[in-house]
Amino acid sequence: MLPGRTYTSDDIFAIVRRRSWVLVLTTIVGTAVAIEVSRLLPSHYRSEAVIMFEPQRVPDAYVKSIPAEAAVDSLAMLESQILSRSRLEQIITDLDLYPELRASAPMEDVVARMLADIGRKVETKTSFRLSYVSRDPVTAQRVADRLSSFFIEQSVHDREMLATDTSTFLDSQLNDAKRQLIEHERKLEEYRLRHSNELPSQAPTNLQAMQNAQLQLGALADEIDRARERRLLLERQLDGLDSELSEAAAASTPNLAAQQLAAAREQLQALLARATPDHPDVRALRRTIRDLEAKAEAEAAQPLPASKVATARPKAADVQRQQRRRDLTEQIADIDRQLAAKQREDRALRASISGYEAKLGAVPKRESELVELTRDYATLQTTYQNLLAKRQDAKIASNLELRNIGPQFKILDPPKVPGRPFSPNRRRIDLGGAAAGFLLGALTIVLLEYRKSGFAKEEEVERLLNLRVLAVMPVMVSPSQHRARRRRVVVAGIAAILVSGAVAVLLVGGVRLPF
Repeated sequence: MLPGRTYTSDDIFAIVRRRSWVLVLTTIVGTAVAIEVSRLLPSHYRSEAVIMFEPQRVPDAYVKSIPAEAAVDSLAMLESQILSRSRLEQIITDLDLYPELRASAPMEDVVARMLADIGRKVETKTSFRLSYVSRDPVTAQRVADRLSSFFIEQSVHDREMLATDTSTFLDSQLNDAKRQLIEHERKLEEYRLRHSNELPSQAPTNLQAMQNAQLQLGALADEIDRARERRLLLERQLDGLDSELSEAAAASTPNLAAQQLAAAREQLQALLARATPDHPDVRALRRTIRDLEAKAEAEAAQPLPASKVATARPKAADVQRQQRRRDLTEQIADIDRQLAAKQREDRALRASISGYEAKLGAVPKRESELVELTRDYATLQTTYQNLLAKRQDAKIASNLELRNIGPQFKILDPPKVPGRPFSPNRRRIDLGGAAAGFLLGALTIVLLEYRKSGFAKEEEVERLLNLRVLAVMPVMVSPSQHRARRRRVVVAGIAAILVSGAVAVLLVGGVRLPF
């Protein structure tokens, strides 16, 4: 090619028209080769099944359903099960797949080849396609049907086993939780029985009872004070009466010691009703009684004079004083008995108040212990309730699976025998061969023009050589050159006709080309 040469659109059009036979020839040859190659390539048939996730037929208001996303997420696990080596080897053996490959390669390579021929494609959230590619359409349909059947069977089996295992596991967990809950309830009941009066719930009752006991203790103290004041008043009256009786007895009765002895004995009985025998007053009164007894015996041994016998008779006033004295003595004894009872009641109330104070003092400790026990019990109870609800849901899900009314996969479109191959795409191969032949022809023309070193126009001489053209002589072709050119044209035409005929024969399904 001459340096600096440029081509206009007219030049390019002229070159293409002059060398059009190259484009036609290469295009025809490329098309013929592509047709033969596509005819020699084996046909592959694909059979596919559409599998859809069908939700449960029981309303969600009664039984909680499994989301479609969760079901589709389990496809990976199901695929790993149905596309396992053992399952694929079984299909290969049962359907006699890849006999030539099995004769020359190990089973691992055959399984890998089958995995490459199996297609999986998720279309929506609830459906996907499972396909198989084979050179035989019937074999493709049989394998796709076997794979889809395995998928459905494995899905049903896995869901049934999952529901059963889940129910069994929840039963065991529920029994353990129930045993722990009963044991903790027993401990809590024993604790409440052991500390029934010290629990925080009993604090208001204990406080009220203690306040009532304190009020009773105050009222009892007032009653004791009033009883003591009354007794003191009665003792004063008794002392005054004893003085009067002593004076009267001294004046009218010669046997004064016997009367004093009787009065001392009555006073001793009254004193013993409110004091112990070791009391100092009791001891002193007993010494007095012993002295009076000795004195009375001495007076009794002496005979009374006749003048004093008449005067020894009791008077009416003295009899009334004696009756009054006995009444006062009985009232004092009754008051002493009341005081003793009230003192016992006082001690009981004080002991009761001390008991209530001890119970109220133990409330914080019992409260902390009870909070710990109750917290553990609440946790166990919540766990038991959750497990009970989950076990009920698991049993319902298991029943749904056993009755085939739960969520499950079903074959929406079963695999069919394909009527035409999906590979290779012969029309695309033919068009590609024609395009490749055309490009080859264009490159050939470019190469021929690049190797051409002559001038085609006088303008190129002036532009490239910077010389003026004085004259232009036409190309002088000899008869022999003219005949040779015509022979080349005829040969090219015959070749084009032959290639076109071969292409037509191939399109109709004729004889294979020798190349």
